[in-house]
Amino acid sequence: MHKKNIVIVTFMLATTLLLTGCWDVAEPQRMYYVQGVGVDYKDNEYITYLQIINFATVAKTDQASPDAAPTEIGQAKGKTIEEAIYKLYRSMDLEVFWGHMTFILFSEKAMENEHAISVVDTFLRFRETRYHIWVYCTQDPIEDVLLVSPLLKRSPTSAKLSNPENITKQDSFVDPVNLRQLVIGLNEPSYEVSIPYITLNKSWETEEEQTTETSFAGVGILTKDNFKGFIKGKSARGIEWMSDETQQGEITVLLDDSEQDYLTVDIKKLSVKVKPIVRNNQATFEVLLKFNVILNGFKGKLTSGEVREKVAAEIKKEIVNTFEEGLKMDADVFRLSEYLYRSDVKAWKKLEEDGKIPLTKESISKIDIHINKISPGRKSFAETVEE
Repeated sequence: MHKKNIVIVTFMLATTLLLTGCWDVAEPQRMYYVQGVGVDYKDNEYITYLQIINFATVAKTDQASPDAAPTEIGQAKGKTIEEAIYKLYRSMDLEVFWGHMTFILFSEKAMENEHAISVVDTFLRFRETRYHIWVYCTQDPIEDVLLVSPLLKRSPTSAKLSNPENITKQDSFVDPVNLRQLVIGLNEPSYEVSIPYITLNKSWETEEEQTTETSFAGVGILTKDNFKGFIKGKSARGIEWMSDETQQGEITVLLDDSEQDYLTVDIKKLSVKVKPIVRNNQATFEVLLKFNVILNGFKGKLTSGEVREKVAAEIKKEIVNTFEEGLKMDADVFRLSEYLYRSDVKAWKKLEEDGKIPLTKESISKIDIHINKISPGRKSFAETVEE
């Protein structure tokens, strides 16, 4: 019996030696985690910024530790982005993990002359990164944007650049774009992608100071070969109304000629259909929009006809304005070429020039707007919307 026990113990020890466990895996608290990357280009060199966070300060809550810095930014230069990253490696104390990287931010110079394409290719090929990385552009200093902390000192993991879909539920001004969508857009007609344009603003303040926050302020038009430019502010408003991804938006209309009475309405359940028409070797496009309108506050009596007329006219105006801003930089901002490509590839091949359909101000031949429903919201006063 004693010999049998010795044999069992010996066998258990021998099998234990065969268990390698996780000896080659770094402990989570002994790693740096990249959340965002900023890329600039100057004097023929890439300037790379790494935004790192410490998940030990986040733990099981959205609130960061009050004793920990929300983020830290590293910066290095290199002839390639890989060279710059390796220089940053040499200045760090711990191993870097890239699996939690959530966004890339490009400067204007970094998007010119195919510089951005090289950067995108690097992160697509790297085995630790994912395809669901958000892509942005800016004209503000990269480091200033990366150092912005979320409102109310929340964890950096809840920042707008890491979670853009959180705010598009309430205001779908610009559709967020990830690496996968960027690559698809650059490989399909019209071979252009509208990347969200980020600016810094100071709309918020605490008792101690005014705080800086990031804001979506338009788009930058990127192609495989070059960067075409920005469409900003009011000039970019039409993009929102030409996207099926729009969940909610607002539009303000003038009610009378005195320029004193305005009405702001919510736009919901937007449906967009674009019909290409080819005649005499020219392509034109008819646009049909359907959506609901919600009135949140108004004074006096309104008829549904007045609301429909004013809202439809303003949305048409914004669509045309954005389209014409794109034409100024030879950009197909609504990707009309792709609509023809999907519906009639033979006609597209016959008409296309350098991968897209030639566009003019007359290319959008019709914009029909159908408002399905007008809701007065929760009535608190006597004012009503009359039919």
